[in-house]
Amino acid sequence: MQSLTTFAALLLASVLFVPLFKRAGLGTVLGYLAVGMLIGPFGVKLVRDPDNLLHTAELGVVLLLFVIGLELKPSRLWALRRSIFGIGTLHLLVCGAALAALAWWANLRPAGALIVGIALAMT
Repeated sequence: MQSLTTFAALLLASVLFVPLFKRAGLGTVLGYLAVGMLIGPFGVKLVRDPDNLLHTAELGVVLLLFVIGLELKPSRLWALRRSIFGIGTLHLLVCGAALAALAWWANLRPAGALIVGIALAMT
């Protein structure tokens, strides 16, 4: 019963606040973040246990990725292939090398520094 109340509170707060954020030009994602902070354990405490929201949050991420996939057209991806793969690869290599050098300077082994540098560059 508590999860149903939590879900209803999320839905009601989202329906009220997200259109306000969108109309203000701040975007819907920022509206959803504000709703989460408002009703969460550090706001008005409608949701006291964030672990109850884990499945709802995972569903939200899946739906967000689905919407992004719907909006991405293969022709647009093909038109941007040089920017995405060329500049993106260059960015990954340069940032990865710089971060790997910092990790190596912090006394990591070269293989570990390379893994840390590329992992951080991908974020």
